[in-house]
Amino acid sequence: MNTAIIVAAGSGSRFGSDTPKQFADLHGKPVIIHTIERFEACDVIDEIVLVLSASGAEKFQISKFKIQNSKLQRVVVGGSTRTESVRNGLDAVDPATEIVAVHDGARPLVSVDEITQTIAKAAETGAACLVAEVTDTIKEIDGEFICRTIDRNKLRRALTPQAFRCDVLKRAFDGVDLNDSVTDECYLVENQGVKISFVEGSARNIKITKPEDLVFAESIIATGFVSE
Repeated sequence: MNTAIIVAAGSGSRFGSDTPKQFADLHGKPVIIHTIERFEACDVIDEIVLVLSASGAEKFQISKFKIQNSKLQRVVVGGSTRTESVRNGLDAVDPATEIVAVHDGARPLVSVDEITQTIAKAAETGAACLVAEVTDTIKEIDGEFICRTIDRNKLRRALTPQAFRCDVLKRAFDGVDLNDSVTDECYLVENQGVKISFVEGSARNIKITKPEDLVFAESIIATGFVSE
């Protein structure tokens, strides 16, 4: 059994709107619904746990956007940090879960194939991260000066989902300070000495952070990308 934890408990302060980014309108429905639909369409996902803020959970429950025969089993209230929110979601997964995939609710353009490949790689190796190439030239600085150019061929941007054998991720959360704002789960797993494999993903799999990101997402959806 494979479970997806979709994390959307943030306030979205950088989005610059009274409406949190996960509930912003994207092609006629909230961003979070697009994200859920990607996992609903993925054959290797058996269960979805959605993590929202208390107000977000209430908003979602009264939303007119409902998915018939949904894999969405539980809506969990998150915490004050991403770390606590993911832990709350992890505590709610079905005990029979073998692979758990953690995904940002504000990434509605993930493809079914990316989810499938990441789950498969985690089943094979124990831990897998979806990544994308770094296309800019990266400079390291020291004080007021550039001290060197980093080989971007050896760099990747971490995307989501990030998938793990359930016992691997649970061990990574043992003893973790839930007040620490850890930006991804691979960091916690890395600290356990676990090697993390990677799956090459698409640069289209953006995280909605600013209003202009919605314009990009609209254009991608309009091309029929959601059917992939």
